[in-house]
Amino acid sequence: MIDFSLQLANEQILLRPMEPEDFDAISKLTQDPAMWYYFTSDLSNIAILKNWIDAAVEERKDQKRLAFTIIEKSSGKIIGSTSLGNYSERDKRIEIGWTWLGKEFQGIGYNFQAKHLLLEYCFKSLKLERVESKTDIMNEAAKNSLAKSGFTEEGILRSHTLMTNNRRRDTVYISVLREEYLNNYR
Repeated sequence: MIDFSLQLANEQILLRPMEPEDFDAISKLTQDPAMWYYFTSDLSNIAILKNWIDAAVEERKDQKRLAFTIIEKSSGKIIGSTSLGNYSERDKRIEIGWTWLGKEFQGIGYNFQAKHLLLEYCFKSLKLERVESKTDIMNEAAKNSLAKSGFTEEGILRSHTLMTNNRRRDTVYISVLREEYLNNYR
């Protein structure tokens, strides 16, 4: 069972449950509309961002999704967010997703570190068999990042999700299995 008060950390980052009080710091990171081309919500819009954070907090209370705020430990700054959701205890699987980092924190390894912390928790603590993710088929950066973390592309769902600007995305499903991760990516 997921611990919905969970915090995960390494030497550089802390993942802790998102709180409404994170809004001001998060809003400073989300102002560029171009960041949200591959995301399902345009978080540069303050009203949409507020609803997104409120929904994340409610989903944690309802034990549907655990949204984390990612904090850079050296500066104490909020740098982004990631989540665990779509948990199936019976099937021993979960989804990692809803992930983004502020522009100045992209490309320096924080996303990989966050994924590693989540995968360690999923496979070692929860004893899951499968961790899955999904992204826009055109989002090469996300696909490459997931591949570095051990995920394998599985298939494409055409015209699957409505994106910002009324674009429909083809969604690629990606996963890593327990044995693959424990044998290759620890």
